[in-house]
Order: sequence, then structure tokens, then C-alpha cells
Amino acid sequence: TTEMANQEKAEIQISELDLLSSMFPYEEEFAVTDQLALAELKHCVENESAEVPSSKVQFILNVKAEVPNASMMEFSMACAFPLKYPAVLPEITVRSSLLSRSQQILLNSDLKTYLMQNFSGEPCMLSAREWVKDHAAAYIDKDFSSSSMTASDATEAEVTTFTRLWIYSHHIYNKQKRKNIIDWAKELCLSGFCMPGKPGVVCVEGLQSSCEEFWSRVRRLTWKRILIRHREDVSLESGGHAEIQKQRKFPTLEEKCFDAHGARGNHMDLGQLYHFLEEKGCADIFQMYFGVEGH
Repeated sequence: TTEMANQEKAEIQISELDLLSSMFPYEEEFAVTDQLALAELKHCVENESAEVPSSKVQFILNVKAEVPNASMMEFSMACAFPLKYPAVLPEITVRSSLLSRSQQILLNSDLKTYLMQNFSGEPCMLSAREWVKDHAAAYIDKDFSSSSMTASDATEAEVTTFTRLWIYSHHIYNKQKRKNIIDWAKELCLSGFCMPGKPGVVCVEGLQSSCEEFWSRVRRLTWKRILIRHREDVSLESGGHAEIQKQRKFPTLEEKCFDAHGARGNHMDLGQLYHFLEEKGCADIFQMYFGVEGH
């Protein structure tokens, strides 16, 4: 009977959720986001009712993926069990602030293909999580040649935006902050430069999502004053790696010290900064920072 089948499915879903919560006891790793649906599902099992729950159980699994010679990267899996699960696949969307939209689309479609080929009709959440842990990080630097993307993906993949942020700080002396700025830029594939001292100037450029992640980390540190002085956004139709490289004005992110003078050796020679910006084709930024014509 269908009742039997429904109840069996509900039981499988409950036991799988129990398994997940025992393996990942912390809220930041696993959390059911729809408690009502879970209660209905339990009710259906306990009362052997033929009633089908009105909504599907939704939950989040967060996965930290290790990346060779880099830090841990966080991926979040937003999941839902359709009422017919496990006869049908779970609904899963993997997200990360480090993925561009086209990378996210490709990752999710590859995960779905993997599950379809290996788990039709059986519980597969742990396998899905394992797959994400092992494979997701590789999508962060995947370059999209038209061959790997089908036409439907291409229409879904939005235009990639290249961003350059010009950040101004009252001063940057702290060695740890300076190290963070360089490490984070490297991790997020951003180029630019950091001029420590007083004032402090940081420029980062790269994918918009990466620049935003960088800024959200940097501003959480303690500063006397820090702000984005100017922001440039360029839409790239194809959004491939080569397109992004073409937009860059700086090859990597490096710290630039321009003949410090002053008692603490912390006042930079702004004339040298101006020439450096001029060489990079960014001379107009100088005035935005310092309100004077560079010379």
C-alpha cells in the first residue's frame, strides 16, 4: 500500500537525520531549518498515519574542505528531503562565497550527476557530504571554457564582475594585520598592493565576490578608521580566467614601502606613491585619496 511506502520513506528520512545529528552535533555543522516539517515527519512515523507531511524537511550541512597548501574553505549545503526521498534524490544546493555563479552551477550539476549515477533510491546524504568535502574546492579556480558549459548553464550563469577596491586607513603599522592582508589576498586570488604606515592604503582587485569577502574580513579587525575610498566594477561577459587577468593592473598583491621618513619611519613618500600609481594607470585615484593633484 502507499501508506506503507510513505511511512517507510518517513522512517528512512528520520533515521538519516538522526545519524547526521549524532555525527555532527554542533549547530554550525548541521542544523534543521524547518522544525515544523520535522515534527510532522516524526508524527507520521510514530502514529503510523497515512497522512503525508505537508512540507519537506529542510536542513543545512556545513562542510570544511581542506585545500592543498591553503586554509580550510567553507561550503554550505542547503538540503531538503522531498516527500518521496529516498525514492528520489535529495535537493541540495552547495554554496560558498568563494564560488562564482558559473562555478556554483557546475559544482551543483556535477554533484547531482554523481548522486544519480550512484544512489538512485537509497539514502545518500553522507555520500553527498563526502563528495563535497573532497571535490568542492577544485571548483573555486575552475576556468570556464565554453566547452564545459552547456547552453542552458550559460544563460543561467550571470555576468561575472571584476572589482577593484581602494581602501583607506588612518594608519597600518601592525605586523599581524599586514600579514593578514597579504595572506587573505593570496587565498582569495586577489592582486593589488598594500602601503603600510600613515595613512595606510590597500588596493585589491579580482572577482567581485572575493573582493567583498576580503573587505568583510579586513573591516572586522580593529581600526582607528578604515573605509572604501573608491570602488571600480567591470562586467565581464565571459568571466573566464583570462578575462579577469586582462583587467588586472597589478600582477600579485605586495606590500609597497616608499622611502619611509619621519620619527617612526612610517610616513610614506606620497610623491613616490603617485608615480607608482601613474605607472599602473591609476593616477586619478591619488586625488580621491588625498584630495590634491598628484605631481
